[in-house]
Amino acid sequence: METWRIIATILLAVSGVMGVLIIMADVRERRRAPGGQVATVGAIAFTVVLVLGVLMLTVLPGWLAWGIVVTVTAVVGMLMLAG
Repeated sequence: METWRIIATILLAVSGVMGVLIIMADVRERRRAPGGQVATVGAIAFTVVLVLGVLMLTVLPGWLAWGIVVTVTAVVGMLMLAG
């Protein structure tokens, strides 16, 4: 396995976990959702990050993998600044 794939996946995991936490907090605060709905949203978001990570480790080309990392990191950064 190439080193760039591992580094890209680690960066995605860090940004993705932060994004999942931000999304869960947003659902809880703005929608005043019950705990079950917050957990469901968190599980769905975590599954998306996990699937992207596995795809990055195995089959995605480099330009697409790094594009996903940059996009997710930018979105999480914007959510942190906005919140």
